[in-house]
Amino acid sequence: MPQIFRIGPYLIYFWTNEGVPLEPVHVHVSEGIPSSNATKVWITKTGKCLLANNNSKIPTKTLRVVLSILEARSCEIIEKWVDYFGQPKYFC
Repeated sequence: MPQIFRIGPYLIYFWTNEGVPLEPVHVHVSEGIPSSNATKVWITKTGKCLLANNNSKIPTKTLRVVLSILEARSCEIIEKWVDYFGQPKYFC
């Protein structure tokens, strides 16, 4: 499971197996360690973030901050996705 970076106590990462066919570019966010009930965020072609779910129940105010940082670093996320999985596909 490739870790991309941390935002305070939150780990931003990909799962090693992101499905066949490969899912669109997204990250998982969980506090402390990777979790099967992590929050999932799609990264769009324009670098915006779409919340797929907040399964890890990140508080709303904190989630807004996390999403804004993910958007600011979306180019880095997409670059790491390409390095790890190859050609990106986007949710939208």
